[in-house]
Amino acid sequence: MTPPAATRPAFVGALRDRMVRFAERVTVSLTTPLVPADYLDLIDPLRDGTNLRGRIVAIHPETRDAATLVIKPGRGWRPHVPGQYIRLGVDVDGVRQWRAYSLTSKVNRHDGCIAITVKAIPDGVVSNYLVRRATVGALVHLDQAAGDFTLGDQPPRKILFLTAGSGITPVMGMLRNLSGAGEQAPDIVVVHSAPTIEDFIFRGELRMMARQGRIRLVEKHTDIDGMLDVARIADVVDDFAERETWACGPTGLLDAVEQRWAVDGIADRLHTERFRPTVITPGDGGTVTFTKTGTVVDADGAQTLLDAGERAGVLMPSGCRMGICFGCVTPLRQGAVRDLRNGDITTATPGDGVKIQTCVSAAAGACELEL
Repeated sequence: MTPPAATRPAFVGALRDRMVRFAERVTVSLTTPLVPADYLDLIDPLRDGTNLRGRIVAIHPETRDAATLVIKPGRGWRPHVPGQYIRLGVDVDGVRQWRAYSLTSKVNRHDGCIAITVKAIPDGVVSNYLVRRATVGALVHLDQAAGDFTLGDQPPRKILFLTAGSGITPVMGMLRNLSGAGEQAPDIVVVHSAPTIEDFIFRGELRMMARQGRIRLVEKHTDIDGMLDVARIADVVDDFAERETWACGPTGLLDAVEQRWAVDGIADRLHTERFRPTVITPGDGGTVTFTKTGTVVDADGAQTLLDAGERAGVLMPSGCRMGICFGCVTPLRQGAVRDLRNGDITTATPGDGVKIQTCVSAAAGACELEL
C-alpha cells in the first residue's frame, strides 16, 4: 500500500529507521561505529546521527597564501559564538589530520553555511592542503565550535583588537557579527600586522569598515615598517590601557603583549588566543597504553594491537580477526597507528573521536587505546 503523499516523507523516514535498527541488532558488535547505518553515509553523509561532517561549497582566495572555505555543516551543527574556532579533520595522503581554525562567518547565515579562513604556512600539511588542494564538494570532519575568545554577552564600550598574520581571523568573525556605526556601537581600534600589503587578509573589508566609521584601523606592514614594538603601544593607541583587548597572532607577539599588560597592571583586560596544534610523527612500533586498565606494552610495527593487548592480559573485543566483522573496533584516544593491510596511517589527539580496528592495526609510534 502506498502511503498518501502528505505522509510519505514521514513514512519513508520511519521505514528507513526501522531497517537500520534491525540491521544493527544483527551486527556482531553493538559498540562499533561501523554498523550498517554507516552505509547510509554514502547516500547522505551530512544526515543526523553521524559523526559531524561538512561539505565544502565554495573556496574564495584571500591572498597569495590564504583562502576562505565555505562549508555546509551536517544537521547536527550547533550555532557558534563569534570568535570561536572549530577543529577540522581532513585525510591527507592517507593520514587523518586535525587542526583548529577560527570561524570567520556570520552566525546563522541564511544558507546555513559556516566559513573558515586558512593561511598556508611553510611545511603546514593541513593548511597547504586546504588552501592549494581542497576542492568544492569535498567532505571534511568537524567538531562543534569551542573557545572563549569571544566578546561575551555585552561587548565593552572600548575595544582593542591586536593581531598579526592569520590572528585576524577570529577578530573578523567578531567584527562581522557586531552592529554597524551608531551611538550604541563600541569604539573599536584594530591594529594588524602583516609582512606586506599583499599579505593583509581581509584588507579590503577592514578598510571599508574604517571608511564607514565602524573601526579605526592601524596597518603595520612589517617588511617595510618593522615589527610592532609592544613596549611603545601607547604611540599607536594612546588609550590602550582603557580598552578591553583581544590579541591573537604569533607566539612572540602574544608573549610581549602579556608581559606588557602584566607590567601595567591591566592583565585582567587582556584576552589572548593561542593555537598549539599537536604534531604527531608516525614511526614503526611504539608504546601502547590501554587507558582503562592502565596496561602499557611495547609493540613492534608488525604486531597487531589486538595481539599486543591480549599478550599483556587486556580483555580485547574481537571477532573474525581479519578486519571484516568490525568486532574489534576501539577508540584511539591519541597517537598514531598503521593499517597493516595498506600502510595507511591514522592519527588522533584527545577529543578527535577516532576509532580503529585493532586486529589489522599496529602501533606507528606511541598510542593510547580506550581499553
